[in-house]
Amino acid sequence: MKVKGIISEEKVTLPEMRSVLLRVESQRLAAEKEMSYEFRRSIEHANQLSKTDPEKSRDLVTELSKMEKMKPEIAYRIANIMPKTRDEVRAIFAKERFTLSPEEIDSIIELVTTHF
Repeated sequence: MKVKGIISEEKVTLPEMRSVLLRVESQRLAAEKEMSYEFRRSIEHANQLSKTDPEKSRDLVTELSKMEKMKPEIAYRIANIMPKTRDEVRAIFAKERFTLSPEEIDSIIELVTTHF
């Protein structure tokens, strides 16, 4: 399949992508179309790694975006990974030029646990 051009681009979380993939899968099953290997692997990947529902993940991104040092890319990464420990949060921020205080890390972990 050749892509001729990108019409629009939007960031989505993994749970949101999972719901889109499942909707496309059900449409293809109803139309009795064959699913490619890549498509099946994408669904499997999304099923294994999605840890919450799409609404909660979008709410988490919104809450994280309100934080002072939070970039949109990092907010989406946190919503996809759903870190539970300080070390996991530090690993997500490892490439940044700043470090987070323990209070900021704890507030991120608290937000993640409330949206789990």
